[in-house]
Amino acid sequence: MKLVGWLLRGALVLYGLLVVVNVFVFAYQTIAHGTPVNSLAASAFIWDVWIVSWIVTARWSRPATAQPAALDQALHWTPTLIGVCLMSFGSAIPTGLKALDTPLWRISTETGWMLTAACAAGLLFTWWARISLGSLWSASVSRTDGHTVVRRGPYRLVRHPIYSGVILAALAYAVQIDMAANLTGALLVTFGFWLKALLEERFLSRELGDEAYADYRRRTPMLIPFLPARG
Repeated sequence: MKLVGWLLRGALVLYGLLVVVNVFVFAYQTIAHGTPVNSLAASAFIWDVWIVSWIVTARWSRPATAQPAALDQALHWTPTLIGVCLMSFGSAIPTGLKALDTPLWRISTETGWMLTAACAAGLLFTWWARISLGSLWSASVSRTDGHTVVRRGPYRLVRHPIYSGVILAALAYAVQIDMAANLTGALLVTFGFWLKALLEERFLSRELGDEAYADYRRRTPMLIPFLPARG
């Protein structure tokens, strides 16, 4: 397990370095050469900045004192990681099938920038949630020392605002790319985070006591703000 952990950390660092390089290339082309920026490039840049900031601050959390079984965690990580790969590289992989290699629709310039705004709003929402969590944040489902149910900030609107923000940004970005593989990736990311939310609620209800979570579930929707809560 330790070897797997180190391999995952190494892959994460390598991915982070590639993203940093991409950010600098984008900034250089835009500033030095005056390359026009379209909405899709702007969304990709926003995603890159978010990924770098998320990785850099990954250690801003308390050590975990308990976690679900590895198999339970794998059930949500598998579709999420496959989805991320399809979102990132799906349109660059030729399939030879016209239905998959042809854009699904055409987006106007105005719609493209609206989707970029949605992408930015979703990722800003995740940072609002992470700041509200403070050191209680964790990349995986876990219980930390002094763990409590947070209800401030965006947690007044939804029980899992980080997942909500990522899902919104992923879907907006995939619609901009307008390719079947990328859209499939965004849907897999959505499915993966929904599974993670279910696992997290079962786990924390068991660890913190169901009474600590029951009232919160009754009053606050899971992922979509302003919908009726279903606890």
